[in-house]
Amino acid sequence: MFFSLPLTPLLFSSFSRFFLGLFIICALFLDLASTFSDVHKKIGKGYRLVSIEESSNGGLVGLLQVKQKNNIYGPDIPLLQIFVKHETEDRLRVHITDAEKQRWEVPYNLLPREPLKQTLGGQRKDANTNTFTSAEFAGTELIFAYKTDPFSFSVKRKSNGEILFDSSHSNLVFKDQYLELSTKLPKDASLYGLGETTQPHGIKLYPNDPYTLYTTDVSAINLNTDLYGSHPLYMDLRNVGGEAYAHAVLLLNSNGMDVFYRGDSLTYKVIGGVFDLYFFSGPTPLDVVDHYTAFIGRPAAMPYWAFGFHQCRWGYHNLSVVEDVVDNYKKAKIPLDVIWTDDDHMDGRKDFTLNPVNFPRPKLLAFLEKIHAQGMKYVVIVDPGIGVNKSYGVYQRGVANDVFIKYQGKPFLAQVWPGAVNFPDFLNPKTVEWWVDEVRRFHELVPVDGLWIDMNEVSNFCTGLCTIPEGRICPNGTAPGWECCLDCKNVTQTRWDDPPYKINASGTQVPIGYKTIATSAVHYNGVLEYDAHSIYGFSQSIATHKGLLGIEGKRPFILTRSTYVGSGHYAAHWTGDNKGTWEDLRYSISTMLNFGIFGVPMVGSDICGFYPAPTEELCNRWIEVGAFYPFSRDHANFASPRQELYQWESVAESARNALGMRYKLLPYLYTLSYEAHTTGAPIARPLFFTFTNETKLYGLSTQFLLGRGLMVSPVLESNKTEVEAMFPPGSWYDMFDTSKVIVSKETRAVVLDAPLHVINVHLYQNTIIPMQQGGTISKDARMTPFTLVVAFPLGAMKGKCKGSLFLDDDELPEMRLGNGRSTYVNFYATVSKDSFKVWSDVEESKFALEKGWIIEKVAVLGLRGSGGTVDVLAGNEVVDTSKVEVSTQDHEYLEKMEVDDEVKMKNVRVEIGGLELAVGKKFVMSWKMGIKA
Repeated sequence: MFFSLPLTPLLFSSFSRFFLGLFIICALFLDLASTFSDVHKKIGKGYRLVSIEESSNGGLVGLLQVKQKNNIYGPDIPLLQIFVKHETEDRLRVHITDAEKQRWEVPYNLLPREPLKQTLGGQRKDANTNTFTSAEFAGTELIFAYKTDPFSFSVKRKSNGEILFDSSHSNLVFKDQYLELSTKLPKDASLYGLGETTQPHGIKLYPNDPYTLYTTDVSAINLNTDLYGSHPLYMDLRNVGGEAYAHAVLLLNSNGMDVFYRGDSLTYKVIGGVFDLYFFSGPTPLDVVDHYTAFIGRPAAMPYWAFGFHQCRWGYHNLSVVEDVVDNYKKAKIPLDVIWTDDDHMDGRKDFTLNPVNFPRPKLLAFLEKIHAQGMKYVVIVDPGIGVNKSYGVYQRGVANDVFIKYQGKPFLAQVWPGAVNFPDFLNPKTVEWWVDEVRRFHELVPVDGLWIDMNEVSNFCTGLCTIPEGRICPNGTAPGWECCLDCKNVTQTRWDDPPYKINASGTQVPIGYKTIATSAVHYNGVLEYDAHSIYGFSQSIATHKGLLGIEGKRPFILTRSTYVGSGHYAAHWTGDNKGTWEDLRYSISTMLNFGIFGVPMVGSDICGFYPAPTEELCNRWIEVGAFYPFSRDHANFASPRQELYQWESVAESARNALGMRYKLLPYLYTLSYEAHTTGAPIARPLFFTFTNETKLYGLSTQFLLGRGLMVSPVLESNKTEVEAMFPPGSWYDMFDTSKVIVSKETRAVVLDAPLHVINVHLYQNTIIPMQQGGTISKDARMTPFTLVVAFPLGAMKGKCKGSLFLDDDELPEMRLGNGRSTYVNFYATVSKDSFKVWSDVEESKFALEKGWIIEKVAVLGLRGSGGTVDVLAGNEVVDTSKVEVSTQDHEYLEKMEVDDEVKMKNVRVEIGGLELAVGKKFVMSWKMGIKA
């Protein structure tokens, strides 16, 4: 029945959004031609610097005066204040605002940062008293330079003089509802970021593609369109004389904006707020993300089970269906840690309720007791819209606490799944308290293990000012639930609803209040929706995190669709409503990698596609990729056929294979999550994060790394049994058979065998990876013995490897050392001529010793000789090695390897088994090697 729906832009719901794809693609080139053609249109003559002086807190503060007024997009703000400060050695802030009137900025309580202490409209000097024509303000890594008339500024790297940002490209424009700033760029710069958008050309920003930032409920199938999140950050990677340097620029502004990237320039066109620019010096991509997340908040600590496999579907209509899904995963021996329900469990699709018929509480509690005993978890959805229903306790308490966003003094009325709804105002402290209490109440009703917050862009099935119709039921249960049935009229009478500059909203320049909250609606303290729109999901994530944290003091798990700068500090993200197509499988990698840069490392896409039905082959290939997403979940639409991984035997085989490897790698993934939590480092990364000087990798969007050196090279096309993969210089070992090795002297393409059930995953040299034996539930897999895989360069006569392992009580809110419930182990290995040594250094051993974790095997790759007599010290005690078994296996090589035959014959994989080394105790193991002839 759904296929009879007309192709109309009025359908932006979770299901019907899919029909918009063709419409948007066709309209894109027609509607945007004029917008794109005037990107370099000069507006006014800019500003001149009339005073500048050192501020009391070590920065610079100055005044800018408009040179010549004009009324394009409204009158100019005549006098601006600029504040500049090197806040850290690697971060520079440039803040420009109205000198005489407070303007909207991202609230400091949501995103904590150094407050501006300068008084607006402070000391002024006559224009004649300032004789500066140019000047520099140097920090440790960055230099801020400026010119006075017309005012422009630049930022350059101190170490090599490279100009990173130069606004002299175009004049500064600053009006109440239109701000414009440009920078020059070298044409060979590689840019990344500016999301959320589905980028058809891969992870690199593509010149002349539209980049609009405004949180919107438009499905991810729409290309180059503003989607669920707003991340006004870009990373710029340049190769200067064979040496790579990366930096990033954040425009901390929540208003809607278009960003025009032309290859040699980048221009911001923003419809409000201020210019609050932050420059992060790098110089490596990992440094950039480290500096960025140090500012916006480190990624949230995730529970261990979150790295298991998750199964969801919109359409598990009753509890028996959910129980059947869990049982079938167990029968198929496919790993499963978390079962989810969409709004099926709700009573009338109302938040924090249970359907008494389909999900009766006693039976649901019995089911949860059963799966919790096994170590499994349960997560449910929560939408922000609260059903307008006088018999609904959540709504009653919301009204009593005055928590809803207002329009002309009354709660703004919208429509989502329950019908008529009001939206909580999470900028209001009372709303946060109410929400925290509702989360607590629901958890007492159903002990869920996490919350999934959806539709929080905010999505609205109606547009404008609406009322509940008299004399008819809305919704009536027969029309599709996403069709607006309220009585509505457009709200365009204010400049907030109809701003002078039209951003490219929804890819077609629709009004910014279309299918969302009217932008003239009012939040707490008079804040306009116009300004706060794109931080709604962010503010809900913060409130939800507070609610879950307060229940039992356990580590929260939250999955959010809408994100903003700093969302990763509280929540994971999935990439929204995708399609079961090969193209969407390919796009998922770029989006995942971008969110790692945005500081949201726990990210993944709906495996096999949200809609429509995937082919069996596609689902095979998708689970092979999705098994290595940081967040790995199968999710589908109710109108699609069932697509759980056991539905096809071939997919079940691929799932057992790929997820089997994931569950063996769980200690490695969890250690990467600790690294992300402490340094911001993405779990899934582009290859250039490790191989930064390799320019061939700058645009590579079909492979990715987990951590520093585990490379995933999937099949992303139909009817393929081979895949061409790029291999950077060095030795790479097949994780499914570590005797197989590929060696490259330089970055090159290699054709790999990839039959239907094979996913190519390779381990890079100089790495030690901790693995366990796997299982079907992470709780059980976590208690199995460890194997250390030590990867040397093939045939190295001298080399070093290192790795690490983080272990903790993953229910604790904080993920850190020093609490008595965590252990951190560094592993090291060296090879030198005929001797080998591997050892550990343990921090805070107590937790690991209590848990009884042991290392059972050590597999050493790339050695030139076989193992001899093994000596082991555990602490200061000599270990009995009489039961230790040493085995040797020759390495196998791909044809046309860049290694001569003599070297090939000498290289082996050595496995030392029969060990019982306590993970929590330092050990040293060594042997003399017999050189293999």
